[in-house]
Amino acid sequence: MIKVLIVDDDSFIRESLKVLLGLDEEIKVVGVAGDGNEAMLLLKDGLEADLALMDIRMPGCGGVEGTKLIKQSYPQVSVLMLTTFDDDEYIIEALRNGASGYLLKNIPPDRIIQGIKTVQQGNMLIHPDIARKLAGFLQPVAPAEASPAQPLEAYGLTRNELAVVAAIAEGHSNKEIAAQLFLSEGTVKNYITDILSKLALRDRTQIAIFYLKNGRR
Repeated sequence: MIKVLIVDDDSFIRESLKVLLGLDEEIKVVGVAGDGNEAMLLLKDGLEADLALMDIRMPGCGGVEGTKLIKQSYPQVSVLMLTTFDDDEYIIEALRNGASGYLLKNIPPDRIIQGIKTVQQGNMLIHPDIARKLAGFLQPVAPAEASPAQPLEAYGLTRNELAVVAAIAEGHSNKEIAAQLFLSEGTVKNYITDILSKLALRDRTQIAIFYLKNGRR
């Protein structure tokens, strides 16, 4: 059961999403909030959520800041942005703050449900149009002693680690990566820990961004 916290300043959208998500037996809406601050209060009061489905533009604490607050205090809670297509800069800032991707408000209901499940499985949702803009908006995240123009091998990554980085950037979960590389999920997790350490990165999203900037030729 995926426990979802809905964060949106529009009460109609909140209730509509609550009804929609409640139709899926694998998803349970455990709370609703009007902005990022309300979401934080619920979590501080003991609300247990696996994922926050968060609007970007909200009065008070918007989705970008709300994502930052949640990921700093509750890193185990995934954040999936719900937005319109003209929010490019907001989306990129939310990804920098630890969001796992985003959904568009005008997509079919089943796509919202599938998106939540996709993120909860450890994957990311990054539209190709946004991915192409990441390099322009984000500052280099590579170690200072290595040039971002150098191949990934220059950062001390092993062959298997390079394969894991590429797979993460393609949106694969640990289970899928393990199957592709004929490894155990535990080994994949260990590789990811080593990759984060070598590249001085924070999470899977930053690994994907790093690859988009430095890995594709």
